[in-house]
Amino acid sequence: MRTLKKIALALCIAASMGAVSTSVMAEDAGRVTYAPADAIDMVAAKVGVAIDALTKGEDAAKVDALIKDVLAASKEINASDKVFAARDKVHSKLKAARKHLTEGATQEAEQELRDAQKAFLALKSIL
Repeated sequence: MRTLKKIALALCIAASMGAVSTSVMAEDAGRVTYAPADAIDMVAAKVGVAIDALTKGEDAAKVDALIKDVLAASKEINASDKVFAARDKVHSKLKAARKHLTEGATQEAEQELRDAQKAFLALKSIL
């Protein structure tokens, strides 16, 4: 009788856990998700905006804010572990561009941004 009660209790607990899934409850309804290819295009376009701002002679703080926006937007690129690893390598180029901006080396920052844009577009081949 005791084992029957334990089995019944275990089944009730399992059923209640299955009925109320935490992943469903944790979904953020206001968040927009993008397909990996669309996210890559969006991020590459944002890098292009940062490059344009840099070539037009915008101040370093504005370009730095644009690069921060690119870093935040690139987190939307979710496809596989290979894409994640490649995206992290591109992040290092963006961070190097920010470092060059703080040092005042705009040519190096522009080159890092151009390399980052090419690398983001190359992520599509990994998909």
